[in-house]
Amino acid sequence: MCTIFFEVKINRTSLVNISDNKTQRITVGKKSQGITEQYCNQKRIETLNKVLLGEQPTSIQKRSKKSSITLDEVANKYLNYLQTTKSHSSYKEIKSKYTNHLSHLKNQGICSITKEQLIQIQQSMLKRKYAPKTINQVVELFGTIFNYGFKEELYSNPNPTMRVTHLSVNNTRERFLNNEEIDLLFERIKDNELIYLFTKLALTTGARIQSILAIQKKDIDLASEFIHINDFKSNTGYKAFITKELYLLLSKKIQNIYPNDYVVSLDGTKTTARQIQCRLKPILDELFNQGLEAQDNKNRVVIHTLRHTFASHLATNGTPIYTVQKLMNHKDIKMTQRYAKLSPDSGKEFIENLYN
Repeated sequence: MCTIFFEVKINRTSLVNISDNKTQRITVGKKSQGITEQYCNQKRIETLNKVLLGEQPTSIQKRSKKSSITLDEVANKYLNYLQTTKSHSSYKEIKSKYTNHLSHLKNQGICSITKEQLIQIQQSMLKRKYAPKTINQVVELFGTIFNYGFKEELYSNPNPTMRVTHLSVNNTRERFLNNEEIDLLFERIKDNELIYLFTKLALTTGARIQSILAIQKKDIDLASEFIHINDFKSNTGYKAFITKELYLLLSKKIQNIYPNDYVVSLDGTKTTARQIQCRLKPILDELFNQGLEAQDNKNRVVIHTLRHTFASHLATNGTPIYTVQKLMNHKDIKMTQRYAKLSPDSGKEFIENLYN
């Protein structure tokens, strides 16, 4: 039995539909607009007749349509939005995660996707040897897409990811190169102009790979001895300083190129991260990763290790932690705190002679 009655509030008159112990309010209009209780009661009778004849009121139909919107419809709206707010590489990475791990749900109503289905995605990715961090990112991506649709008022349902437990992640990179290893690396790549310059910039500025590859001649100020770095992860810009050795390298490199030419390049065009990865990863594996498992993220040397090395050497040389934060362009000091243990005043010198 479906009962429909009206309710008058201070500023509006509404129909309230009670069906199967669920309440749905159907707004008729505001009292300030001339809507009376008599008019509202008339609408109640009309709506009741429609229900008795098996017809849904207009507002109920509208809500039903909203609740059936598919994941793919919302995801496409979100991805179109990302194209105007994210770098091309970030957009491609996010789209790839959606295509590879979520698109099998694309034709399902987004509001009907359950916690259990998201847990199944977690378990399936674990069986395929994906890292917990990557799996968490996929679940978070679904949550982000869902929240985007919610903010766009496509539906009002709760986000199912709120009830999904994230996998434990313990893969903080602890490995960094010591001075002897840095010398060994440069000796190995000294005849490769592209990789040599990239590595020198990475170890001197601590910038991420995409930021280094985005450096153009116009970003380099040799007179003031700094480089303007675009941090695509935080969507901010900051200054990195040029050492004497890097000054000589850059002054020679940019002498005969145009302002918009890219610096880490053989012909002025932008080098891709994949091109750097294909050239540098085999060298890093050969020099530093022999005998280590592919999933050993703590100890394997990868391209990002160069950024970690930059920060680690700053800390071991006694650089104040807030200065390290500035030079790394960390938004949160907590991201920088992990390097504090490497500081020479970390307390080790007191422990050394504790019982002597």
